[in-house]
Parts: sequence; structure tokens; C-alpha cells
Amino acid sequence: MNYVRNFAPWIVFAAIPSTNWQWGALAALVVTVAMAAQDHRAGRGVDLPAYSTAAFFLVLAPIAFAVPDSGFHRYVGAASFGWLAVTAWASLAMRNPFTLVIARRTTPREIWELPAFLRVNVVITVAWAASFTVTAIALYLVKANDLSSALAIAVQAGGFVLPAMFTARYPAIVQARHAA
Repeated sequence: MNYVRNFAPWIVFAAIPSTNWQWGALAALVVTVAMAAQDHRAGRGVDLPAYSTAAFFLVLAPIAFAVPDSGFHRYVGAASFGWLAVTAWASLAMRNPFTLVIARRTTPREIWELPAFLRVNVVITVAWAASFTVTAIALYLVKANDLSSALAIAVQAGGFVLPAMFTARYPAIVQARHAA
């Protein structure tokens, strides 16, 4: 459920009809700022995914309001998944997988420094990064070829659901392997 919270701004953006994309961008920005403020007040600090999300919507909202009929509107779904992909790959390049922040919310502190904990989060972050990358490309192709909106929705849903399912199962698989 932590992943739903972390992706809440993106979910809010996707939930608002694309004809009102500027309002979706603004709502996502408001949710991002509110979540960052809540994390800061709770002493958790603000993490890379939060900064990245804020940056995306800080740029997108003014563009969407200034030019709501922009051709970019057609590809904003692909761009958002592309941005998430860059964020996930960058977190791996910095040796700080973005899933660590989320995992630490439900994992005892004494486990955080274990090499296995980091390895599990690297694998999970790779799964998210790959999913975001494939989804960005697929959404671009769907839009560029004027394929159905239902297909675009299915691609977007798969871009979140598949790595979320992997994330839910992979730690248990590792634990079972370790126990055996």
C-alpha cells in the first residue's frame, strides 16, 4: 500500500479526464506538495521520487495552463512514464534505489543496512524502471498510431500493476529461498 501513497500524485493526474489535463497537473502538484510537507513534518525528509514528481508537475502545470491545446498533451502520458523511468534509473545509478524509501516505512531499522535488503530493493527498482520504460514507449506508440483509448488505459494500468505485483511477491520469494 506504500506504493499507492508514493504514486498518489500520478494516480490523481491519470484519474482526471485528459480534456482537463491542466487541472490534473495542478491537482497532482498540490498532492505532491502536501505529501512532501507531511513527510517533512513527520521527520522523514523529502526523497528523490518526491523531488522528481514535484519537478515534473512544476513544469507541466504551467505549460498545460498556458497552452492547453498543445500537441504535447497527446503524449503527456508517455512523458510521465518516461520521467518516472528516468527517476528510477537515476536512483539506481546513484546507488540509492527509489524503493528503499518506501521499503523503510515498513521494515525494521536493523534490517536497512543488510546487503540483502539493498539487493532486494535494487531488483525491485529495476523492475519498476523497466516497466516505466516499456510503458512510456508503448504509450508513445499507441498515441502516435492513433490506437484506441482503451488500449492506452490498459497500457498505463499495466505499467503500475505489473511491477506492483512483482514488488508484493519478490521479497517473500527471496525470504523463502533464504530459509531453504
